Amino acid sequence: MSKKKEDKVVVHKFRKLRRRQPNRSRTGDFFVYLFLLLVAVAMVFPLVFAINSALKPLDELFMFPPKVFAQNPTLDNFADLFVTMGKSWVTFPRYVFNTVFITVVGTAGHLIIASMGAFVLAKYDFPGGKTFFKLVTVALMFSGYVTAIPNYLIINALGWIDTYWAIIIPAFAAPIGLFLMKQFMEGLPTSLIEAAKIDGANEWKVFMGIVMPNVKPAWLTLIIFSVQSLWNNKAATFIYSEEKKTLVYALQQIQSGGIARTGQAAAVTVIVMIVPIAIFILSESQILETMASSGLKD
Repeated sequence: MSKKKEDKVVVHKFRKLRRRQPNRSRTGDFFVYLFLLLVAVAMVFPLVFAINSALKPLDELFMFPPKVFAQNPTLDNFADLFVTMGKSWVTFPRYVFNTVFITVVGTAGHLIIASMGAFVLAKYDFPGGKTFFKLVTVALMFSGYVTAIPNYLIINALGWIDTYWAIIIPAFAAPIGLFLMKQFMEGLPTSLIEAAKIDGANEWKVFMGIVMPNVKPAWLTLIIFSVQSLWNNKAATFIYSEEKKTLVYALQQIQSGGIARTGQAAAVTVIVMIVPIAIFILSESQILETMASSGLKD
C-alpha cells in the first residue's frame, strides 16, 4: 500500500472516531440528569430550610405544618440575637476574635506541619519512616471521644488549660492532614524534584516552589477540614474563662434559652454554618481547576 493510501485510511479512521456517538441513549441521559438533580435538591434542602427559618417571624416558626419558605421574611431574629449578645459582659467582637484566632492559627500550623512531615515521608527513605506512617494510619481510627481523657491529662500537665493553645496545639497534630498530604505527594514525580535540585534549588525552594503548588488540591482540602473542625469547636472542655470562649459556645448558650429564643436559635444556626460553607465554596473551584490542569506523572 502506498503512502498516500495509508494516509487516507488513517484520516478516514480518525473522522469515523470523531463521528462516533457516546454509547448512551437520550433516555439514559435523562435518567442520569434526573438522578443528579434529585441528589442536588436533597443536599441543598437543609441549607435552604435553615436560611428561611432564620428569616421567619416567630409566629411562622411555630406554624404547623411548617412551611419551607418564609411568608413574611424579616431580619428581626438576627437583630434580636445581636441585642442579646450585646447584653453580655463579654462583647460580641471578643467572641469573634477568639474563634477567628483559634481557627486561623490552628489551620495554618496544621497545614505547615502536615505538609513538611508528608514531604519527608513521601520522598525520602529513612529508618522508621514506614512504621511512623503506620502509626499515623492507626491514629485515624480513634475518634475524639476516645482520646478526650488522655488529651486533657497531657494538656493539663503542660499547663495549657484555659488557654488558646489547648485547642490550637492538638489541631497541629491531627493525623488526617499528614495522611492526606502524604498520599497526594507520593503521586508527585520524583524526577521533577531531582531536576530542581540539579538546577541548584535547596530543600526549602523545592518544597515551596515545586511541591506545594503541585499539591494544591490536597492542602485546599486540608484547609476545608481544619476550618470546619476549629470553627465549630466549642472548646468548653479546656477553656473556662468567659473572655476566652469561642463564638460557637456563646451562640449555643443563647440557642438553649428556651421557646422565646427560637428565632434567635435559627439565626445562630445560619451564622455558625456560614463560614465553613463559604470556605468550601471558595476553595472548591480552585480544587477542581487544579485537578484538571496538573496531571503530572513520571
